[in-house]
Amino acid sequence: MVAAARDLPDSGYALEVDGRLKAEFATRDGAKTGAEELKKRFPMLQIKIYDAQTKTREDVELS
Repeated sequence: MVAAARDLPDSGYALEVDGRLKAEFATRDGAKTGAEELKKRFPMLQIKIYDAQTKTREDVELS
């Protein structure tokens, strides 16, 4: 994990939890791992990964 996030990052990835950006990651794998761990602990949260390069969000679901 790199740092807590408040605004949309210019590069890398960020975790969006219930509509609020919470943490930034340098790699997609890091963001995915962080999101999955958080989702396992708190399955009721809506968690998305924001990709700064493509400016898209991806829902995270437990498999």
